[in-house]
Amino acid sequence: MLSADAHRGPPEAAAPERPNDAAELSTAAPNLAASEVQALVARLYGIDGTTVRPLAGERDQNCAVETADGSRYVFKISNASEPVPLVDFQIAALEHMARTSPGLPVPRVLRTLNGQTRDTVVLADGARTSVRMLTYLEGTQIRETPRTAAQRVAMGRTLAELNLALQGFKHSAAAHDLLWNVSAAHRLTVQLGSLPSGPRRKLAQAFMDRFTEHVLPRLGSLRAQVIHNDYHLYNVLVAPDDQARITGIIDFGDMLYAPLVGEVATAAAFHMTGNANPFEGPAQFVSAYQSMLPLTEAEQDIVGDLMATRHLITALISEWRVLRYPENRAYIMRHNPAAWEALSQLADLPRHEVRDRLLTPSHQGTPS
Repeated sequence: MLSADAHRGPPEAAAPERPNDAAELSTAAPNLAASEVQALVARLYGIDGTTVRPLAGERDQNCAVETADGSRYVFKISNASEPVPLVDFQIAALEHMARTSPGLPVPRVLRTLNGQTRDTVVLADGARTSVRMLTYLEGTQIRETPRTAAQRVAMGRTLAELNLALQGFKHSAAAHDLLWNVSAAHRLTVQLGSLPSGPRRKLAQAFMDRFTEHVLPRLGSLRAQVIHNDYHLYNVLVAPDDQARITGIIDFGDMLYAPLVGEVATAAAFHMTGNANPFEGPAQFVSAYQSMLPLTEAEQDIVGDLMATRHLITALISEWRVLRYPENRAYIMRHNPAAWEALSQLADLPRHEVRDRLLTPSHQGTPS
């Protein structure tokens, strides 16, 4: 179990400088045709993909590749702005978990015919980008299943297992900049001005003020490590016949080195919808997580603030990106309504009450 003072401070080496940390959110994802993907997969991996199906993605192009015998793989074409060290970081993390926690349901990295974990291709516009192949994890996205307490408990425990598996993992690119880092929400202050004047802008400003006043000054003293940073209902798979049995954790594209409590708060935020009591789901999730990896007293004090902050950055980033890429509106805005709803539900509660409702068993409801 991770101790209270484990792994503080920066990782082993500084990340490459990223003067424009929003580059990947401002650069359109690649858009290779299915025939191009098939040709690349055959040339690089010796795999004859009979069908290629697009998978959702915010920055990268992701494809499910299936062969005649039914074998399936995930082929990823990175955003052209994605630095190669970040791709290597994600690959290294998956390989680390494969060695240290082989029972975790995370993708495995396939090697090219030349034995490489990735390769480089030139896109039609002349940009160079990285490609890689992962195993395909079977299962149903949790978002497509009914929410139950047993499922939330499984999610909480599995995230704790994932964080324990990543404990001590270091990489030179782990401390990269990312707008989806809940612990760096203050960098999105400029986006407040892009919201129309009115109740939503005032709501967002209030939660930004809460973050900068009560959370930001404390983050430097808290535990930090490499985290998944995007553990939600789209990125966790369960067995179709047992929807409390997790079969897959996917999409490590937002992974970074950051305060551990941000991981818990980010994940808990996605459990607020679906119940009359918006704290029931998050409380069940956090309790399960803490049964395996307890939060410190200092982390407990701000986990509710950070849960609200996750909804804040979801609202701000999605409102900004949908104006740039209206053709990808459905994907970009998929969490936006729930984010604004959650902020409204939290608006009139003092921060200590949010904390107590999130951490007090009486708010967890009756297990399903």
